[in-house]
Amino acid sequence: MSGKLYLCATPIGNLEDITFRVLRTLKEVDLIAAEDTRNSIKLLNHFEIKTPMTSYHEYNKIDKGMVLVEKMRQGANIALITDAGTPGISDPGEELVSMCHQAGIEVTSLPGPAACITALTMSGLPTRRFAFEAFLPSDKKERRAVLEELKNETRTMIVYEAPHHLLSTLEELREALGNRKMTLCRELTKKHETAFLTTIDDLLAYYKDSKPLGECVLVIQGRSRKEMEKEAQESWEEISIEDHMELYEKQGMPRKEAMKQVAKDRGVTKREIYKYLIQ
Repeated sequence: MSGKLYLCATPIGNLEDITFRVLRTLKEVDLIAAEDTRNSIKLLNHFEIKTPMTSYHEYNKIDKGMVLVEKMRQGANIALITDAGTPGISDPGEELVSMCHQAGIEVTSLPGPAACITALTMSGLPTRRFAFEAFLPSDKKERRAVLEELKNETRTMIVYEAPHHLLSTLEELREALGNRKMTLCRELTKKHETAFLTTIDDLLAYYKDSKPLGECVLVIQGRSRKEMEKEAQESWEEISIEDHMELYEKQGMPRKEAMKQVAKDRGVTKREIYKYLIQ
């Protein structure tokens, strides 16, 4: 019988944030695949876990992934851990999970900490709908494309950033999104954890004179649908109703349907458009 892949969530700071189930699993599996064995050995030593460990990271995820899949084919049970948090969230674990599914190997996830969820829940911003972006792409073209997509994002947005890049990222977000309400979370679950609800402009002003410290999670307010609808209506008002009607009729839309769409675009009733046109 094939073995199984266990995705084991580990603490993002405070070592007490680990489940009994994860600790038991790490002791019972045949092998632990870790993003950075030098970092993970500290966790294993703290909980007196003696299970053999191997490295699995961004730069060996394909070749090592094939090796791990073969071990599981032969019956080995393997636990995957990341440096901090839940494997597969903004780390190469997603590649190994995909390979396991293709090979018919069972995968299970042991719930636990994730910096994005921790930050979101303490942000004071809407939590029902959110968009997780992790670290913005380093490629300039791709980065611009992502920022362009985020301009009209109505969900709460979550972005990771290292302290030495925080100021430049805030400047890019300000240029792309305007001044938004946001919460900056730092050093989550650690001794010097901070989370304060502020704005992009206020953060830019603060960090002009202060050096950013600690790993950061930026939770940013999404755009208001009402605001977007208002802007759309205002843009339609820049052209005449006749030209607006002609735009849809040239697309082959029947006159009644065109009137209905024009009314919707301009935020008025169909009767108002009809009344205007017959006059």
